[in-house]
Amino acid sequence: MLDYKKLSSTIIFIFGGSGDLNFRKLTPALYNLFLDDALPEKFNIVGVSRTDYTDAAYKKHLLEGVSQFSRNKPGEESWAAFSKHISYIKMDINEKSHYEQLEKIVDAHKQKYNETPSVVFYMAVAPQLVPVIIKPLSELKFCHEVRTTRLVIEKPFGHDLDSAREMNSILTKYFDEDQIYRIDHYLGKETVQNILALRFANALFEPIWNRNYIDHVQISATETVGVEGRGGYYENAGALRDMIQNHILQLLCMVAMEPPVSFNANEIRNKKVDVLKAVRRIDKSNVQDYAARGQYRKGWLKGQEVEGYRNEKDVNPDSETETFAAAKFFIDNWRWEGVPFYVRTGKRMHVKSTEITIQFKRAPDYAFPKEAADTWRPNRLSIGISPEMDVCLRFQAKRPGQSMILNPVDMVFNYKDSYEGEEPEAYETLLYDVMDGDATLFMRADQVEAAWEIVMPILEVWKQRKPVGFPNYSPDSWGPEDSEALIARDGHNWVSHFN
Repeated sequence: MLDYKKLSSTIIFIFGGSGDLNFRKLTPALYNLFLDDALPEKFNIVGVSRTDYTDAAYKKHLLEGVSQFSRNKPGEESWAAFSKHISYIKMDINEKSHYEQLEKIVDAHKQKYNETPSVVFYMAVAPQLVPVIIKPLSELKFCHEVRTTRLVIEKPFGHDLDSAREMNSILTKYFDEDQIYRIDHYLGKETVQNILALRFANALFEPIWNRNYIDHVQISATETVGVEGRGGYYENAGALRDMIQNHILQLLCMVAMEPPVSFNANEIRNKKVDVLKAVRRIDKSNVQDYAARGQYRKGWLKGQEVEGYRNEKDVNPDSETETFAAAKFFIDNWRWEGVPFYVRTGKRMHVKSTEITIQFKRAPDYAFPKEAADTWRPNRLSIGISPEMDVCLRFQAKRPGQSMILNPVDMVFNYKDSYEGEEPEAYETLLYDVMDGDATLFMRADQVEAAWEIVMPILEVWKQRKPVGFPNYSPDSWGPEDSEALIARDGHNWVSHFN
């Protein structure tokens, strides 16, 4: 059983309660929290949508989702105990009077338990609907309680810098920034959080975590799948927006941030913002030297023929949208001066993997005989985020025998080998933190805008210049040649657990 502190009574309103996100992620996560005794003793989960459902039909629908997607399959007794806390209301978000139903539910909870609950509004809806919902929400009396009312916003946080600023302006017009939880599920992964423990709880690493010892850093997030029927969304997003602007830049912040003075939410987020502000802005005239893009063609992946991106459903046959993006960033501060951070992400790649590689500078080999130098490899720290959740340190060791021949060897920490039971899913961690009022793993308005500022020069140049040779990489590969050239110009190569 995982260690959770007891939470105060809570009501969770899920807008888009009949939608796919709730079906696949939110209710399964809440059910697992319930099994782990992590939910408050007094809680209610209220689905909100325009779909016609009775409470019974709604619970039956959610049970199907839990049966398919939960890490713990539902038992009859446990589901009955959990589902008695679930209800459903049909609501037209454009009708201001309909929001009075929410106030009645909160008042009924107060009267039943004689205490004021924390109230969570989860926006599991399309981004354009969020402003429509939050204005009438903000007029409900209990939403003025900054300490107990929270608003959860899913990505994307804007389509570009201007739209992100506009969205933040709308959000903060009606709710206090301390009430707003912008959720990035990558930050809920155990190994992402473990980066902070690895760096700041071990005297072994922090003294060498700087430009004096680190040669470069790589962050890769690759997928074997295509757009999985989301062609309409992906056409307006692309790999740079969909992954690098948010997920990957957040990982970069975890690697590069300065030591916090405490684990207070705003202290951690301040350190991340400092990193984003220090990332060197790329001049538009030099984008080709700092970024590469690609699009997958038709081909074979693990023995199966797959369509090219331009043949996917809802995709323009002449699409110029990138399904692969790579970039090189520099952080202009004392710790990281001159250390390149290479990032890449792509679909239809050789493996599904998210990992961070810290490549240390090569140690001098002049004292060793030539045969030792032939197999010399720099030290490397690899952090597997998914599907492998591990930390691997590579160092040099002498091979048994009379000759001084060195081999690189690995020292590995693996979650599944070290801990019993399953790790909580990312949404479990993040939903618990929302109920607890802990915003450490959530993005603040200034973080979102700083991240958009970093990628905007690339987006603007790519919009103006047509890509050359699209589609330009095959399924089951590591992406386009331009990606290899991007890192090879500096004398490096992409590394992976699977190389």
